[in-house]
Amino acid sequence: MKNIKSIKFNILEFFATWLYSGKSPFAPGTCGSLATLPFIYALAYFYGIFAVIAFAIIVSFIGIPIAGRYAQALKIKDPGQIVIDEVAGQSIALIFAGTNLILFAIAFALFRLFDISKPWLVGWADTKLNGGLGIMLDDVFAGIFAGILVAILQFYCF
Repeated sequence: MKNIKSIKFNILEFFATWLYSGKSPFAPGTCGSLATLPFIYALAYFYGIFAVIAFAIIVSFIGIPIAGRYAQALKIKDPGQIVIDEVAGQSIALIFAGTNLILFAIAFALFRLFDISKPWLVGWADTKLNGGLGIMLDDVFAGIFAGILVAILQFYCF
């Protein structure tokens, strides 16, 4: 029974830390966002915008129980090593970037800016919500804000 619990925890950790990128001792959230970029680029390149949208939605929803259970297992409210929230938010920010590397860089920078500075709804979700929903929703909002700006840039400039 102990081995099954260990395997379940390892699987949970693998996804909560997004392929262990969140285990970085330096800037785990930024590392999680960076680790998302090649995955989203490949999705956009091979399958298009709808695959990126589907991935962003799926990760946003499954991230809630994953983040909540992993935080609970560690007995920490919002451990920095949980980066599945960054994966969701960064994916949302990249929806309109397509495969344009300039827009990818802009989406990355804007998402990190909103995630770190926590304006308006981002800060509200970060301070007012608990559990997996609280861990995930601030990054989803940061991704939406960044994504809107990327969509505007894509429409007018690219």
